[in-house]
Amino acid sequence: MSSLGHLHVLVFLYALLFYSADSRKPQLLHDTGSEDGAKGTRWAVLVAGSNNYYNYRHQADICHAYQVLRKGGLKDENIIVLMYDDIAFNPENPRPGVIINRPDGANVYEGVPKDYNGEAVNAKNFLNVILGNESGITGGSGKVVKSGPNDNIFIYYADHGAPGLLTMPSGEDIHANKFIEVLEKMHKLKRYKKMVIYVEACESGSMFEGILKTNLNIFAVTAANASENSYGIYCGGENPPPPPEYQGVCLGDSFSVSWLEDSELHDMSKETLKQQYQVVKRRTGSDAEPGMSSHVSCFGSEEILKDYLVSYIGTNPENENLTSAGFTASPISSSSLVNTRYIPLLYLQSKIQTSPLESPERQEAQKKLFEEMNHRKQIDKNIVEILRLSLKQTNVLNLLTSTRTTGQPLVDDWDCFKTLVNSFKNHCGATMDYGLKYTGACQYLQYGSGCESNDNNFKKIFTNTIFRLVLPSFESYSKMISLDFIVRLKNQEKRRNRRSETNIKASLLSGELSDGRRRARDQNGVPRGHLAVYVGDEMQRFVIPTKYLQYPEFKVLMDEVADEFGYEHEGGIHIPCEESVFEEILIRYMSCDKKK
Repeated sequence: MSSLGHLHVLVFLYALLFYSADSRKPQLLHDTGSEDGAKGTRWAVLVAGSNNYYNYRHQADICHAYQVLRKGGLKDENIIVLMYDDIAFNPENPRPGVIINRPDGANVYEGVPKDYNGEAVNAKNFLNVILGNESGITGGSGKVVKSGPNDNIFIYYADHGAPGLLTMPSGEDIHANKFIEVLEKMHKLKRYKKMVIYVEACESGSMFEGILKTNLNIFAVTAANASENSYGIYCGGENPPPPPEYQGVCLGDSFSVSWLEDSELHDMSKETLKQQYQVVKRRTGSDAEPGMSSHVSCFGSEEILKDYLVSYIGTNPENENLTSAGFTASPISSSSLVNTRYIPLLYLQSKIQTSPLESPERQEAQKKLFEEMNHRKQIDKNIVEILRLSLKQTNVLNLLTSTRTTGQPLVDDWDCFKTLVNSFKNHCGATMDYGLKYTGACQYLQYGSGCESNDNNFKKIFTNTIFRLVLPSFESYSKMISLDFIVRLKNQEKRRNRRSETNIKASLLSGELSDGRRRARDQNGVPRGHLAVYVGDEMQRFVIPTKYLQYPEFKVLMDEVADEFGYEHEGGIHIPCEESVFEEILIRYMSCDKKK
């Protein structure tokens, strides 16, 4: 064969090899791979844990993430979306059927699957979805992560958070210890090879700080550390600003749009998790003044930082060879960020500004803003008083937002923590928008106060403290979170006639009815339509009308009875409450009966 013939053969073989390698490249990028040569599947779970139009940004973040994953090559069958889905066609949405995540952004709502929406977006379903437990699902499509030991999992959550928990639009919150328990169970069952978790929420670092082990092959990135707020972006302070019709809402969250926009600009087969973490940390504002932005944090198996992002979120073929060293998203000014706990106020203020003078819409917005501001002030006062009375200390302000040493979990006794948080929510009206930021203070209520030593007396002390502070009005339980209920109740106490109190107390102990009459008694000396209860450590016997059980305070007390003694127990009903507090409730109810 001539030298020219040899040359032709070499050229042909080179072209064949080049074509073969190039044709296989997309497939290699879309396989997670493993050291033993086995190929795995990429799974993704996307969660928007809020509802209501003023929380627009959370569903916008999640929808945007879905578009990034689909363009990156993940299949719909491997992406599970939990989203309340009340934004796109909300009456307040100026563009029906459209959701945008930045001022000049495209519609990110298009094509997003409705796996779980409405009431199906809850903690129970979320944990069962990632665990692959179909039998534990209620509502929704029933779709779960069916992963194996060679698969990678990406979890992205965007919503409100608080120390030690993430909220959901319905049902219970996701508590840090329960989330970690599920992750550890998945690891034990070999349900994944590696896992990456991104969390957009206030105090999101507390979900992993000191409790996510480093040997689980899980790497978590959070929008904030364990003790600070996260921030909304595209709320109106940028250039260019969001379209004017979106005034009052934030289109995205600072951390979320940072990683999403970075993923859209670069080749994820050439960008590592470490590179994106550094970009997002810098863009979110780690160099800003304290209180002006959040500090993106990471936890878990740091060796995953070396992995390329394509193994978890895929890569858009159009971005081939675009590296993080090239074009980057514009920096975020801290002046354009909005503390997420102030966004509901921004929303109401905007409705006031854009509504006609004297219009019902304007008046309603003004009323809601006034109520919300005062409710927040009351929450501030309540938590200070709860700490002061429970801990028997006068200076407790430094305990409100402080956390334990870096590297330690928020609390040691998570069951006690959950009990205290639920009491604060149920009895003080703490909500995800504001009051739950104080859940971190509950850590101080359990130390040295009984929870650690299983002393049920502390729970009684805490409950009694709450009753004294936030005893709701008889006329309307819904006024429990009104602006002046504590002052009003105290004024009622001052006006109460002492002689009347003495007579009423005697009636309670003797079994006499509120109208002074007596009725036929059963063999235990209890009139018909009444029941006997035993209160406090001394088991003081009271005879009360059964109708009182339907009233708010008594419902709470019965919950306390069930928690402490169970629904089935021998003997009379023992209410774990101080006698003086119980008498205070009864006196007020009987006074109202007499007025009628």
